[in-house]
Amino acid sequence: MALRFVIIGGGPAGNTAATHAARLGATVTVIERDVIGGAAHLWDCIPSKTMIATGGAMSFTRRIQGMGLEQQVAEIDNDALAERIAGIKDRLQSGTTRLLHSQGVTMIAGFARFKSPNDIVVETKTGLVELTADKILIATGTRPRIPDWCQPDGERILTTRDCYPPKEFPEHITVIGSGVTGVEFVHMFSSFGAKVTLVVSRQQVLPGKDGDAAALLEEDFLRRGVKLLKGARATEIERTDEGVTVRCDDGRVVYSSHAVLAIGSVPNSDGLALDAAGVETDRSGYIEINRHCQSNVAHIYAAGDVSGKLPLSSVASMQGRKVAEHAMGLQTVAHRHLDYDKAASAIFTEPEIADVGLAEAEAFSLGRKIRVTKVPFSGTPKALINNDSRGFVKILSDPATGVVLGGSIVGRHAAELISVIALAVTANLKVTDIVESLLVHPALAEAIAEAAE
Repeated sequence: MALRFVIIGGGPAGNTAATHAARLGATVTVIERDVIGGAAHLWDCIPSKTMIATGGAMSFTRRIQGMGLEQQVAEIDNDALAERIAGIKDRLQSGTTRLLHSQGVTMIAGFARFKSPNDIVVETKTGLVELTADKILIATGTRPRIPDWCQPDGERILTTRDCYPPKEFPEHITVIGSGVTGVEFVHMFSSFGAKVTLVVSRQQVLPGKDGDAAALLEEDFLRRGVKLLKGARATEIERTDEGVTVRCDDGRVVYSSHAVLAIGSVPNSDGLALDAAGVETDRSGYIEINRHCQSNVAHIYAAGDVSGKLPLSSVASMQGRKVAEHAMGLQTVAHRHLDYDKAASAIFTEPEIADVGLAEAEAFSLGRKIRVTKVPFSGTPKALINNDSRGFVKILSDPATGVVLGGSIVGRHAAELISVIALAVTANLKVTDIVESLLVHPALAEAIAEAAE
């Protein structure tokens, strides 16, 4: 009898685990309450990056004079933008659904909860469905965190999911939260021409990221006219006749037409009746896992954002693949465990920011000896051709062996370029391996080779 594998959640972790396990011979059922493809992926990631791309095109038209062209002025077509976002989401969702169907995966639309460690009840539109499983994966993702002091209305006080696109484009928007999501929203709305105020709870945007990268991004924000309220925490957001009032703990007040919350997420682990299965969570509700993505109940796994690991679609997908392999017994052969410290990530601001592996600040805090080389794009021919020489490439390596330990890139196409350094970090390559690679000229990647040299 084939292994019965039930997956709760059809996002990147769930659908990757489903297709992979089905190919390996499991009988797979996916339960999804929202949308196949993942709510966070299709309601957050893809729409935000689509809007950023559109905003980037508008921003580009404002600086084309430097490329020998006459100045152009682009205007927003809100209906066309909404249709474009919906079209991309629908195409991705239908593609994922077709793939699952082609692999013989059963899909059930509904809300799942545990009845026992091996039994699941699904509440569907037509009634209750009961399933028994040999292996179970929880991949239910997260949702935007909403504090007690704020009541979003979807019109003026927004969560991230109210912004793709908003019902009306703001004249002045206050962004609360200066992490990855927050700075992407600053970039996105300023690209569309809105006045933006960013509430920064610390003294630097992007806490935990490369200090040089954060400083360059702040400089670009200020150049665009973004107002930074550093060292301030929002404590109240109030809807008024004129717009929105944001009050901070240090007494500062911001008046704007709109406000958006970008202060993190909470796991979708409530409502699953995890107690019935004996599955434990941490204090925040994330399901704690081991290196195989197993919970404290061996046959129940967790992957994706609900596992509390890096909230990246790439990480979720790889977790799903590893779960399928482990559930099907493939860990008995050579099995490479997922190393979260080597995951590449990107921030889709302008300029883009990407990093992988060991960070410079982390190395210094650990007292680890490293070699740091940094090359600005200002000397790279392709950057000059593109009329955009902002940013740099930074590579961290072991001074004794030359092995690449990490790196960061700020600049145009940084999210693509970081793949070179990510491969080097994952494969334990040396800086000489990058230097001796024959790269394209002219190309932005030449700066990577220069930093390696």
